[in-house]
Amino acid sequence: MPHASLLVMTSPLLLGPLPSAAMVETSAAAPHIAAIEIAGGFRPDLGDGHAPTVLPLNWSLQSQDDHNVGPQDDADTPQSGSEPPNDVGGTDGQSENEIVVDGTYGPPEGDPMGVFNETSYRITQDLDEVFVEPVAYAYRDGLPGPLRDGLGNVVRNLGEPANFLNFLLQFKIGKAVETLGRFAINSTLGMGGLFDIAGEPGVGLPYRRNGFANTLGFYGVDTGAYLYLPITGATTVRDLIGNSLDQAVLPFAFGAPFDRIEYAAPYFVISNLDARLEVDAELEVLDSTIDPYSARRDTYLARRARDIALLRGEEPPAAPAILEELEEELECGPDGCAEDDFEDGASDPDPAPAIAARQLPAIAEVVNITQPTTR
Repeated sequence: MPHASLLVMTSPLLLGPLPSAAMVETSAAAPHIAAIEIAGGFRPDLGDGHAPTVLPLNWSLQSQDDHNVGPQDDADTPQSGSEPPNDVGGTDGQSENEIVVDGTYGPPEGDPMGVFNETSYRITQDLDEVFVEPVAYAYRDGLPGPLRDGLGNVVRNLGEPANFLNFLLQFKIGKAVETLGRFAINSTLGMGGLFDIAGEPGVGLPYRRNGFANTLGFYGVDTGAYLYLPITGATTVRDLIGNSLDQAVLPFAFGAPFDRIEYAAPYFVISNLDARLEVDAELEVLDSTIDPYSARRDTYLARRARDIALLRGEEPPAAPAILEELEEELECGPDGCAEDDFEDGASDPDPAPAIAARQLPAIAEVVNITQPTTR
């Protein structure tokens, strides 16, 4: 048997040189590198036919960035003349972990004065809570129902001349004649409009609201900027001009007493209190949304666009989800419509759009922002 010292001296000749320290460190780190390369879809061959040991990794965006810097870059760098690998799950070279934001930043197209309008809206809501709402409720609960309805009929009857004139301007002769008949009947038999005799089933002349704002829209005048004013509320430049012209019809056409403060003051108070009570349920629904100001703006603009489209005999634009939810809740109540309210077995409408109108949007892989707000 050879001596042990002889084996030690001759072993480099028989077995080759002993591994250096650097080679030992590299072989020890190989399983970690192999584990990273396997996660990227590459399975190395260690030459012995055995799969490499896979070590558990705690992955995060930060650790991913860290792995992209260092010795691994040499292994991931494509050879010259080869094409770079495609990102798994990416789009157009984008990583699957990226969030693409596409759109423009700024106020919505129809609300260029959004900062002013939001401030005015908050001030108006505070005044409404402290002053207008209590007065409106006192007016509703303090006066007997028939008397309150009678005062409202008088105010509505005084607006019939403007309705009649605008139906003529829109070439709707039949409705203009009916409106003129309503005004004549209610002003005489109805005691100045205190009673709506023309609306009774025996007469059958329904009330139809119209105005110069509708006429301007009928002839293609754009809405202009959206406005929210302390007294007027939600409106647009076009509607503000049209409503001002409506108020000038009686003073201009008939003069006294409609051009005096004794007429203008009670007309203004009663008409605004009736208008406040008319939208009471609607305001309650809008206040429960995430952004009441935007909900009020969107529902107002959508309704006005629908009114003008129907007036011109055009197909109305699609209503936003918040308007569909609002009209459904006003018609059926907060619990929705019962099954008996739908025709011939029609199913309850999908509540998803209504829910989405009140909740923040879900985060998806691609987020399209068309009209962001600063709220």
